[in-house]
Parts: sequence; C-alpha cells; structure tokens
Amino acid sequence: MKRVLLSTNVFTNAAKKAVKKDARVADELKIALELLTEDMYNSRLKTHKLKGNLKGSMACSIGYQLRLIFKIVRYQEKEAILLETIGTHDEVY
Repeated sequence: MKRVLLSTNVFTNAAKKAVKKDARVADELKIALELLTEDMYNSRLKTHKLKGNLKGSMACSIGYQLRLIFKIVRYQEKEAILLETIGTHDEVY
C-alpha cells in the first residue's frame, strides 16, 4: 500500500536548510521518501518508534547523519505519513 506524504512547514524549512548545507541530501531524501511511501519498515530506513517528548512519532535514517521524524495519520480515509522535521540526531531529538 502506497502512503501519501504530508508535509509540515517545520519539515519543509528544515529540509531546505539541510539541502542548502549539502546538496547530496536532496538525493538521499528523495530515495528515503520513496522507500517510506512503499514500505516504512524497509531495512535501509531503520525505522523505529520514539519515546518521551516525541512519543507517538517515528524516526528513520536518511544517510548516515540525518533523521526524519514523522507520524502516521489518517488523510482522506487512508493512512498517510505526516513529515514533522528532518535534521541531525542532536537537532531532532
């Protein structure tokens, strides 16, 4: 089942900042988002549930440095992925 991606303003701004720092991030992000829509538990993503302040959200890896924080939500009667933010481990946790 292919899921719809929904983006927050925080995610959009953080993604632009990450790509501006390193242009290679754009390609890595594109691949990760494609994998996420197809199979959010793909082993390349290392998807896991979060605890504490981020309980209810999940994280996956984008390359070696970046993490993508997201939630599974309902959108137009279907399961969708709400992209919350992206950044290094220290930036997002």
